[in-house]
Amino acid sequence: MRNQIKTLAAFTGITALAVGLTACGTASDPAASGSGDDASKPLVVAASPTPHADILTYVKDNLAEKAGLKLEVKEFTDYVLPNTATQDGQVDANYFQHKPYLDDFNKKNKTTIVPVVDVHLEPLGLYSQKLKSLKDIKPGQTVAVPNDTTNEGRALKLLADNGLIALKPGVGADAKLSDITDKKGLEFKELEAATVPRALSDVDAAVINGNYAIEAKLTPAKDALALEKSEGNPYANFLAVKDGNEDDPRVRKLAELLNSPEVKKYIEDTYKGSVVPAFGAAK
Repeated sequence: MRNQIKTLAAFTGITALAVGLTACGTASDPAASGSGDDASKPLVVAASPTPHADILTYVKDNLAEKAGLKLEVKEFTDYVLPNTATQDGQVDANYFQHKPYLDDFNKKNKTTIVPVVDVHLEPLGLYSQKLKSLKDIKPGQTVAVPNDTTNEGRALKLLADNGLIALKPGVGADAKLSDITDKKGLEFKELEAATVPRALSDVDAAVINGNYAIEAKLTPAKDALALEKSEGNPYANFLAVKDGNEDDPRVRKLAELLNSPEVKKYIEDTYKGSVVPAFGAAK
């Protein structure tokens, strides 16, 4: 029900760019207007619900006041509107994406969003309600994958790394379905990333983004048939802003808090390996 309510909000609020608003004002509030460099105004951050908004809420409730930061969180349930809202100044920053996705988004939409600081990594995983292990995946079965450019390539690389398909040499995480040289009898269903968990019962297996897996009550570290390795992974999720706003003192303050020992411990204690910090060790 929680996800259904947020999804409805996302679609009904598009024209006002007030999507997925948590109880922190509306698009007409001064606090939500892209407040420039006025350090006295709240910093409004667009975020996916889990784990991004949860991490930001932890910062808001436990660290922000002491640091002199007023923080507001808007939850979005898709991968497009947080960037367009940041570009248009409806929010000051966002926290939901990794660099390959942002690079592709900027190129396609002529936006100028830039990363500020890495926070965490959500390992992509292969899940099934019908199969118990990778050995159970057989020719004729259907695997769902995200349909956006970067996450589909990432999903196909995960399948290839686990011997379920073969890809053209050198394509790596930029792979498309057309780059599969051996499907090994599998069929593929391309879906918008947020909808993949809801299709899990309709397919034999599905590659699901970490945040959507957690929202669907899956535990990546325990439930995934195969999981991305975290070492050397380029898909860290980060705080991002429109180019030119990186030195907003509120942004710098939030970046420092997101890389604090307290947030590292919160991520480790809360997600137990399903989400991992993408910054240095706590002292």
